[in-house]
Amino acid sequence: MSRRPNDPQRRERILQATLDTIAEHGIHAVTHRKIAHCAGVPLGSMTYYFDGMDSLLEEAFAGFTREMSRQYREYFAKVNGPEMACEAIATLIHSSEVTTPHNMELMYQLYALMNRKPSLRIVMQDWMQTSQKTLEQWFNPVTARALDAFIEGMTLHFVTDRSPLSREEIGAMVKRIAGLEEE
Repeated sequence: MSRRPNDPQRRERILQATLDTIAEHGIHAVTHRKIAHCAGVPLGSMTYYFDGMDSLLEEAFAGFTREMSRQYREYFAKVNGPEMACEAIATLIHSSEVTTPHNMELMYQLYALMNRKPSLRIVMQDWMQTSQKTLEQWFNPVTARALDAFIEGMTLHFVTDRSPLSREEIGAMVKRIAGLEEE
């Protein structure tokens, strides 16, 4: 007779607590102790479920990017053509449906950390590829890549600019990149 774990959700709570701790304190201040406290688990659980901080970070960020990709695909689910895709991209950048402050903080931390951790660079590359594949439903691969880079960059600009562009201005830029509007 196999024995069931006392806390079958512990591993998932640790992964979520890792992301929450990173978002709250920044990657530089994350420790096993802080994550365990945030997850409400004994400190020993950290090494029971994960080989070390690197494997924990990789799995947490991989889960984060999978969830972001799922939300991204869901966001574009009702799009039925390039014009509508451009409108959806403009709205995506201008709103915070997917790019919540919590998600943006995690993205910033992932960008910074992936430079030092090759396994996280792969997580980031997989995420970018998934986003581009979503856009390739309506655009050729080069245009999809340009739009994906624009979404990432303009999202950062939108949340940090003193005077963010209007949704209409963003929409016009998206259409230019997509080749659907003259300058």
